[in-house]
Amino acid sequence: MPLLVLAHPLGAHVLTHLRDQTTKPALFRTLSYQIGLLLALEATRDLTTVAKYIDTPLEPMAGRVLAQPLAIVPILRAGLGMVQPFLDIFPDVSVGYVGLERDHTTAIARSYYCKLPPLAGKRVLVVDPMLATGGSAAQAIDVVKAAGAKEIVFVCIVSSPEGVAKLQGAHPEITIHTGALDRELNAKKYILPGLGDFGDRLYGT
Repeated sequence: MPLLVLAHPLGAHVLTHLRDQTTKPALFRTLSYQIGLLLALEATRDLTTVAKYIDTPLEPMAGRVLAQPLAIVPILRAGLGMVQPFLDIFPDVSVGYVGLERDHTTAIARSYYCKLPPLAGKRVLVVDPMLATGGSAAQAIDVVKAAGAKEIVFVCIVSSPEGVAKLQGAHPEITIHTGALDRELNAKKYILPGLGDFGDRLYGT
């Protein structure tokens, strides 16, 4: 499974401000959108296209259009903060939801909600801002595979080596796109240096 770390100066700029503990929720949401847009473009760079013949105002030509639809599946609740960029730039995208909540004592996720569109034949992008232990990501990908997804990509903003290793072990064929690969997890399974609890900072809770 390839691990692809975002290499863009704007990505580094946005991540620095996301990490800053003084960043307020309103700005945090804007920054999340910006880095989500960069990651959306990177995670779909290899989409196939097919020829489409059109008439410009001057002459006929053969253009290219996307060959397959997309589905984005955020892991609730923090994953919702990564959905809008995909909706804004892709003309044919459906959205599913997998609700997983991490127990802060055991760091094990429990499932509380699942609603998925048809996934067969689609590029499925499972998104969650933080790839910490990797348990939630691996569990969510189990769910979308069971629903018929064959072509799956995982997209996150910050990842840990432990989370990457867990996801690679559980789903070795899945490509991971991340904004940053951080140093490690602390004793409470938070990413260091990280940016804290993404959902709490996104929603001001």
